[in-house]
Amino acid sequence: MEQVKGLQALRAPLARPAAVVTAAALLVTLTGCMTVHGEKAVIPAVGKDEAAKVLKSFTARNNRANTAYDARLNAQIESGALGAIDQAGLTSRKKVDPKGNPDYNRLELTDTRYLIPKQAGWPKFFATDSKSNRKGSGRWFFVFQRDRAHGPWKASYLSVLQPDEIPQFARDKDGYVKPVPTGGDAKLAISPGKLSRTYTRYLQEGTGDEFAGGPHTSALLERREKQQKQTSVRNEFVDQAAQPPQFVPFGLRTKDGGGLVFFASHHHHKQTLPRGYTPKIKNPLVKALMTGKPKQSVTFKRVSSQVVSVPAEREGGETTFLNRIEGLTAARGE
Repeated sequence: MEQVKGLQALRAPLARPAAVVTAAALLVTLTGCMTVHGEKAVIPAVGKDEAAKVLKSFTARNNRANTAYDARLNAQIESGALGAIDQAGLTSRKKVDPKGNPDYNRLELTDTRYLIPKQAGWPKFFATDSKSNRKGSGRWFFVFQRDRAHGPWKASYLSVLQPDEIPQFARDKDGYVKPVPTGGDAKLAISPGKLSRTYTRYLQEGTGDEFAGGPHTSALLERREKQQKQTSVRNEFVDQAAQPPQFVPFGLRTKDGGGLVFFASHHHHKQTLPRGYTPKIKNPLVKALMTGKPKQSVTFKRVSSQVVSVPAEREGGETTFLNRIEGLTAARGE
């Protein structure tokens, strides 16, 4: 009889690209009309010098949070999908090892490029493209968002891209990158505001031609199909769109008219054993997030953060996944 396994339920914070990393920044007060007119005026989301301060503070606090397994500190510098994943991971690790991780390999980010758009209204965002000190990883992209004037900048997405996956971004006459609107005026094959719903519907229905084949689309459906054919355990999957204001998608226009878009989604996986058999959860990090008693079934709740390349609406074509990070945020036994 197969036992229910914790699988790769948790990713090690900032330990590898496909696992999550933690991040973000502190309260940064912007100057001039950003504070006063940020709701209506189309202005740079942040100055380059301030963006550099945000990243520096983020890195310092991130390292402290990961060394101490401090989810509260992480909540001051992360939000959205990245925050949900990392705060759950730090909480579970703190329960397993209350002393933290004094040997944590401190994250270092260098050779940073700041991708700052002009925007009106809230939330505002900017992205950073950096080289990290993690071996074998590509370029680390963080998306920082600010939800209100004088509010803190927090990192809501992290993606790791290889150099040949990084597009050329469209820029205005002043050199600022161009943001992609979330709605119908995005002029993309799939607007950022519809990506989460389109992706989760694709996974639920198993059909559609919106996405290119790959490990996070066609291959994921194939793995699920094999799991659902198992007779020793029943596997059920429920995918749900992630909605604002907690999970806001962000996009940057590329030179070809398409977009590089960051978005989040929810994924539930329930495993049920035949009557008379009890699930065995061996992973201590999964146990640390468990509520209820696993008498016959366990439901794993995960949040996924992804970045995709979306073609221009006029061009048509498929949306391609470039990077996806998924982390366990809760588990329930029944």
